Amino acid sequence: QLVESGGRLVQAGGSLRLSCAASGRTFSRYALYWFRQPPGKERECVAAINWDGSTIDYADFVKGRFTISRDNAKNTVYLQMNSLKPDDTAVYYCGAEAGTYTKRPDYWGQGTQVTVSS
Repeated sequence: QLVESGGRLVQAGGSLRLSCAASGRTFSRYALYWFRQPPGKERECVAAINWDGSTIDYADFVKGRFTISRDNAKNTVYLQMNSLKPDDTAVYYCGAEAGTYTKRPDYWGQGTQVTVSS
């Protein structure tokens, strides 16, 4: 099970830190992802990190603003979001993928709403 937290209403230019805690299994060998789904749009991958943190990828639209990290001891992945824009408004989901790094999660969280006001 993956449970996201940290989403809320924030003003443009502000920062948020999302967390995704895993339970029921150890995700230390899983690739972990943050996706988002803006209103009326498809879900898109925002950031990805492989099992040991040696490979990290970002969507172009968040590079330089968002940072993904993981703490395998806590079974948790984080998304630090800075310089937020209204276009970042979306439901943010974390995902976990076993054994590979194809950005196609096997497990999903329930999502956390991030709303950025202008």
